[in-house]
Amino acid sequence: MKDELLELQKNCYVPYSKYPVSAILVCKDGTIFKGVNVENASFGATICTERVAIVQAISLGYRKGDFKEIHIMAKNIAMPCFMCRQVFEEFFEDETKVFCYDVLGNCKDFTKKQICPFPFGSADLQ
Repeated sequence: MKDELLELQKNCYVPYSKYPVSAILVCKDGTIFKGVNVENASFGATICTERVAIVQAISLGYRKGDFKEIHIMAKNIAMPCFMCRQVFEEFFEDETKVFCYDVLGNCKDFTKKQICPFPFGSADLQ
């Protein structure tokens, strides 16, 4: 997975931060979706790599319960931002694995529940 993530970083669009991040989302049926971060001069329009991969999957009909794991690579081992964690909460099960790599291939792994211990979900909208 490390080599695929590293190669994928070449597709990142990061003219402002110069901080490429890549992701590979693995579905339970074996299908994979790849993502890269895409920056914008209007910083709020920037989209993170994790959401790129997840939105691709959702747009093709995948739903909560279909995802096995996500692999994310940045220069240093970096945790997903809170916007991405909120998307994880919407579409990942508690035990969905989240693997965070640095460009050397060092990795830390977590479950969605571990990185989203106090989630905001549909029950909070009642």
